[in-house]
Amino acid sequence: QVQLVESGGGVVQAGDSLRLSCAASKPTFISTYAMGWFRQAPGKEREIVASIRWINGDKYYADSVKGRFTVSRETTKNTLHLQMSSLEPDDTAVYYCAFQRVGGQSYDYWGQGTQVTVSS
Repeated sequence: QVQLVESGGGVVQAGDSLRLSCAASKPTFISTYAMGWFRQAPGKEREIVASIRWINGDKYYADSVKGRFTVSRETTKNTLHLQMSSLEPDDTAVYYCAFQRVGGQSYDYWGQGTQVTVSS
């Protein structure tokens, strides 16, 4: 099984920055295909924020965060980061880390979530 532990959430003001991290613990026979960040705001559906292919670092960003958020990985530590800058109140949500294994069809494992609150 893969366990994901997120950290770095908090309460900030509009325009501030935050860095989220997600540490993955997994058995060696499970290889990472991709990891991503999703978020869910109250009353809204969960949406993807950013993702990264583990083998080559290819990145994807939702249009709403392009130019403000940066996703990165530390392959030797199985750790995913999300650097969030110029935060806006609309970024307020619970942020979830997700893991897709090689051979998986979608994100197979999820973290418990970390709250990000941006006040105006």
